[in-house]
Amino acid sequence: MLLASLCAGLVLSGALAGAAHAQARVDAQYEATLAGIPIGRGSWTIDIGDDQYSASAFGGTAGLLKAIANSSGTGAAQGRVVNGALVGTNYTASTTTSKKTEAIHIVLNNGSVKEYGIDPTPPVDPDRVPVTDAHRKGVFDPMTASLLRVPGTGDPLSPDACRTSAAVFDGRMRYELSLDYKRMSMVKAEKGYYGPAVVCAIYFKPIAGYIPDRPVIKYLSAARNIEVTFVPIPGTRFLVPFRMVVPTPFGTGVLEATQFITQANPKNPKTQ
Repeated sequence: MLLASLCAGLVLSGALAGAAHAQARVDAQYEATLAGIPIGRGSWTIDIGDDQYSASAFGGTAGLLKAIANSSGTGAAQGRVVNGALVGTNYTASTTTSKKTEAIHIVLNNGSVKEYGIDPTPPVDPDRVPVTDAHRKGVFDPMTASLLRVPGTGDPLSPDACRTSAAVFDGRMRYELSLDYKRMSMVKAEKGYYGPAVVCAIYFKPIAGYIPDRPVIKYLSAARNIEVTFVPIPGTRFLVPFRMVVPTPFGTGVLEATQFITQANPKNPKTQ
């Protein structure tokens, strides 16, 4: 499901350039609702070290939806920290439903996909826009693309954080996400973060690997009211999604952090 992919990969990376800053860890818990009804829960852990980073997520259906269609998914990414930039090297994701399990893996080298696959191999659909070698260059994996780095030396939590875009390849589809500033806000998790946030509009543009006639593709491509709320990782120039709002024909979908705890990385004595 594309919506699940967008929420799991949660948005994008900005211009990943500049000097490295204090490194940190994030432990977050999220709840997904549709028209106010709980439909899913998940967790997200991020570790950023001096020269390496990792991120992992787990999610599954909850509430009434779990009784109707029990499903779960995982995702993970690893890579290097180079001059403050996150350079992905490996990405994996899997989804499990009552009918099947699917696993995706991607190996990257400096933004180019070196190898990838889907197990089991999906059937060929002649209506799917082909993904070419050119489409697999200059891209981020969905997990790495979730961390928004704000260049410069000013406050990273500013309107400028939203003025960026990124190319993403998720193992099946190549798409572009762009942000635009909407407003500043205040957010509060049940446990952890309480403070300012920046709200960005997000726009989806499919490039390859999709079927043009699919209703979800048409809907998301035309949508102009999807928004993501970002909060900072203290001591860094990285912002992380705290809330995502996606209006749908069935009601407003919301993915929001109920727990958002950050700490200095204990492996990095410079941050102690």
